[in-house]
Amino acid sequence: MIFSKYIGSTVEARAPTALVTAYYSSPIADVFDQPSEAILGHLAKRNPFALDALQRNAWLGQIDIVRRQLRGLNGWIAFEFAIPRMGKRADVVLVTAGFVFVIEFKVGSHQFDAAAFDQVMDYALDLKNFHAGSHDRRIVPIVVATMADESPFELTWGSDGVASPIGSNGSNLGRIVDEMVKQTPGQAFLDGGKWSRTGYKPTPTIIEAAQALYQGHRVEDITRSDAGAKNLSETAARLADIIEDAKAHQRKAICFVTGVPGAGKTLAGLNLVTLRTQAHKEEHAVFLSGNGPLVEVLREALARDEYGRLKEQGQKTKKSDAARKVNSFVQNIMHFRDSNVVTSEPPIERVAVFDEAQRAWDMNHLAKFMGQKRGQPNFQMSEPEFLISVMDRHDGWCVIICLVGGGQEINAGELA
Repeated sequence: MIFSKYIGSTVEARAPTALVTAYYSSPIADVFDQPSEAILGHLAKRNPFALDALQRNAWLGQIDIVRRQLRGLNGWIAFEFAIPRMGKRADVVLVTAGFVFVIEFKVGSHQFDAAAFDQVMDYALDLKNFHAGSHDRRIVPIVVATMADESPFELTWGSDGVASPIGSNGSNLGRIVDEMVKQTPGQAFLDGGKWSRTGYKPTPTIIEAAQALYQGHRVEDITRSDAGAKNLSETAARLADIIEDAKAHQRKAICFVTGVPGAGKTLAGLNLVTLRTQAHKEEHAVFLSGNGPLVEVLREALARDEYGRLKEQGQKTKKSDAARKVNSFVQNIMHFRDSNVVTSEPPIERVAVFDEAQRAWDMNHLAKFMGQKRGQPNFQMSEPEFLISVMDRHDGWCVIICLVGGGQEINAGELA
């Protein structure tokens, strides 16, 4: 069953203090104007977890290498930089001479293992595909294993402007950066501070790849939907009509799709999101869920099937590449929320589908979480109120679709 209502901009603007995209960021020169312990203090203050000796020593090791290797370099640096919507933080991001260097430190490690190279490459590709300021930039991923032997390095660019990962033991990090810049001159100037403040925006390429991936799979099996084709098609058609009407009349709408588990709500939401995303028209949609296991199941199943299909066709691929495509339209609501607390700009999406909307957090529960885990002591919105306020930032039209399940237990802090 679908309930819909057109709404005005009625949510009172009560923007909380912005989260930071990095635990510490500054012009590179500023790193040398203060002691290492002061920078460590900034990192510890932003860290939502208790600072143990292992993390403390790792950060001090990173700071020491940066201070020894990057003196005299112009640019901007960030420690623990959050990649928008991905739920990941890169150890260090360096912006200089128009390049973006993503550096993953393995303090105390004696070798460069494949997992470390895969990890830093994953960060670099996520920046390239999902961070607006990185779409047209050359990105160099580097692994620093501090106890490894120094090894020769070679610059190899991919067709997307992301280099193959490079290994360093830290003693030649400055030389690697200098050599990368010399080998690829003529990059346009990049203001690191402005770069860091650009938000989530998937590239058209990743969107098209995601749509192709989704269209080639039987998501009915993943969502365990018992819904009939007629029921799903009628639901999809009605939602499409509401979206087109909101778009035509430049107004905002909120829809509630109800049904018992297995009624096809999740499948309808996924279908809608992939059909409504039109990158060439700057029209985007996203499927959001606070159910972490469901998000992981959907991502894993879609990525695994895509990986298997391409392998059967003899194409060289990685499952992480398939997973990245899925990440463009299936996301954890927590990551969506966090990325929109750091800015007052509207999100890239005009259509947002919220799965299991009846499980959204009330104000007390969200305020406690934001205060304890996100450094937001004065957060005064429930989860629905904040998410509606985010979509309400749009001038013109937008549509919120809430998938509401019946017969499901409501946990503490969740709205029935």
